Amino acid sequence: MPQHSRPATVVAVARDDAHRFSKPLRDEIVLIEGHGIEGDAHAGPTVRRRSRLRGTWTEPNVRQVHLIQRELFDELAVEGREVGPGELGENVTTAGLDLLALPLGTRLRLGDAAEVELTGLRNPCVQIDRFQPGLMKRLIRREAAGVIRRRAGVMAVVVASGRVRAGDPVSIVLPPAPHEPLPVV
Repeated sequence: MPQHSRPATVVAVARDDAHRFSKPLRDEIVLIEGHGIEGDAHAGPTVRRRSRLRGTWTEPNVRQVHLIQRELFDELAVEGREVGPGELGENVTTAGLDLLALPLGTRLRLGDAAEVELTGLRNPCVQIDRFQPGLMKRLIRREAAGVIRRRAGVMAVVVASGRVRAGDPVSIVLPPAPHEPLPVV
């Protein structure tokens, strides 16, 4: 488990009622257990995206909430890319937490009551290059021994309802060991 020098917090929250790439920032979002974010186009217990559909509309939606760590935006800025909260389609931007290093099944408490369970890594898609040409190369890295590292955030399902606002604390509950890495979803 990665060590963190400062408490993890929510930096920004976003949602959109339409299927657009970037999401407008909001003062708060409401997470609904088993459903996702109230008023968000991706909310629902079953698959909401045509690109993720592999058969019927009854497949479980493991992408109800998209989270990205603000530190990614800091890294991209050093690389000459300006990206801000909500612009990559995420619902929750965090700080002080290496989301990509957390294992499958990790639960994150957001604020007083809302809780999500991590289901996997977001797989960057061509929409990222439509948003900012060349950005997708920055979000997928090939490391030593050919390992591909995806940096476009994590996906989760809502396991406890609640309101989430910028400034809310984030706490972590790890699943029982042995820990599995996050798959691509």
